[in-house]
Amino acid sequence: MSAHPFDAALTLREIGPGRYAGRTSPAYWNMVGPFGGITAAIVLRAVLLHPQLLGEPMSLTVNYAGAMVEGPFEVQVQPVRTNRTTQHWTVGILQNNDQGQPLITTTATLITALRRETWRMSDIPMPEVPTPQEVPQGSYGDDLVWLKRYQLRLVSGGIPREWHGGGDDSLTRVWMQDQPARPLDFCALAALADVFFPRIWLRRATQVPAGTVSITTYFHASAQELGETGTGWVLGQAQAQEFRHGFFDQSARLWSEAGRLLCTSHQLVYYKE
Repeated sequence: MSAHPFDAALTLREIGPGRYAGRTSPAYWNMVGPFGGITAAIVLRAVLLHPQLLGEPMSLTVNYAGAMVEGPFEVQVQPVRTNRTTQHWTVGILQNNDQGQPLITTTATLITALRRETWRMSDIPMPEVPTPQEVPQGSYGDDLVWLKRYQLRLVSGGIPREWHGGGDDSLTRVWMQDQPARPLDFCALAALADVFFPRIWLRRATQVPAGTVSITTYFHASAQELGETGTGWVLGQAQAQEFRHGFFDQSARLWSEAGRLLCTSHQLVYYKE
C-alpha cells in the first residue's frame, strides 16, 4: 500500500547526527515553491525524529528566508537547551544553489515540553457554524496543486468572485481535512494552520502577490487529543489585523468538530502593490 501523499512528502533519511535528507514533493507545490504548510511540517517532523526529543510540540516558529526549489534538501536540527520539562530547538533547511553551494531556505525554532494535567479553560469557544456535512465542497481551480491535497468546505469569507478592490473584511471560516482523509497529528496540524489564502485578497478584493515570511503555531492539544480527533474535520478561522508598509499579520484558530481548540497561529505576510 502506497504512503499517504502527506507522509511521502515528509519522508526524511538520517544522514548524520541531527541531519536529515529529504526531497520536495510535487504533490504540495505552490506558485513558486512548496506550500508553506508542508515546509513547516517537514521542520516539525525532523525534530520529532530526533533521538533526544523530550515531550511534545508546544510552539513552532518557521521563517521562510527564500523559496525552496524542486529537488533534494537537508534539514539540520539542534536541541540547544533541555530543562526538566521543556526543550528548545533550532532548525534549518538547506538546498544547494546553481554553483553547488548550500544556502539556507528556512530557519525555525521549536519548543517541546512534557505536558501535565492542570486546571484548563478556553476563553475562545468555537463559533456556531454549519456542520461540515451541511457545507458543500469548494472548488479552487487546478493551478495550485497543493489545494488538491485538502477538502475545503467554506463557511464564510471565500476568495472574491470579482477582483473589484472593494472588500469588506478579512475573516474566513472553513472546514478542512486532508485528502484523502488521514488521522490528525502534529505535523498535519502545523500544515493546516497555513492553509488560508492571503487575507489581503479578501479584504481588498485585489489579487496581489503575497507570501508568508514567518509563522508561529501554538499547539494546545496533546497527542492523545489529536488521536481522539482522528480523521475528523477541523474548523479553521483566520483574520488579519493590520495592513501596512507591504506587510500584514494574520491570526488563525483551529478547532476539532467537538469544539476543542487544537492550535492557534500568527503569521507575518509580505505583499506587493
